[in-house]
Amino acid sequence: MRPQTPISPSLVAWGNAWLTGHVGLDEAADQVEKLSGPVVVGSLPLRRYLAELRVDGLTELRLALPAPGDPLGLSGPTAFNAAAVEAGEAAIAVLKDRVVGLVPAQDLRGSSYVGVRLAVHESGPPRADLPSLAEAERELTGAMREATEALAGVQGPLQGHPGQLPGGGELAPGYPPRAHRVSALAARLSTALRMADERGLTSAQIAARAVALRSLDAAVRRALVSAHHAVFEPRS
Repeated sequence: MRPQTPISPSLVAWGNAWLTGHVGLDEAADQVEKLSGPVVVGSLPLRRYLAELRVDGLTELRLALPAPGDPLGLSGPTAFNAAAVEAGEAAIAVLKDRVVGLVPAQDLRGSSYVGVRLAVHESGPPRADLPSLAEAERELTGAMREATEALAGVQGPLQGHPGQLPGGGELAPGYPPRAHRVSALAARLSTALRMADERGLTSAQIAARAVALRSLDAAVRRALVSAHHAVFEPRS
């Protein structure tokens, strides 16, 4: 079962802030668990697992936000890709001698314990064909414009003000201002897409809106991934 709140964006953002020396490990783990509840990897709590990865040569964390037919951020193998697509998210830990995929699932115990358990998978190397932050921002702006034009006369989720940002909309210290801006915009649009309500629409309107929003959803996910990777881009 998927976590109620996406955890991979937060894990990647705060994990990279820790790896680049902008926050301590305790603060990074606390920020992740503030959204998700306790996080465990196998039998280890999150901070202990990250500390052990660091000793083993952890250099960076990457984000994957795949959807069926669009394995965004994934590079195999098949088992990891399938698990990540089903979850809709994954974090990828890049070590000096291997790459590890972390796929979250809700962790329910007894009547009151709610947390997240990360399943560990073998992963391929980070994708090299993902857009830069600037490219992703241009794509997102274009997709917003096209969706707005296509939705003229069709009720859709891009009207009004979307609610609270989902997990991962706010980046951690160390990310450039542009990344914060793009991530926040993409997160707001992601919220709007999830709030879509088809009640009262005709079948033709539903079909038209689905086509218009499909490219926007892809652009939103690409923008979030690029924003979370921007900490590694050269600063101008």
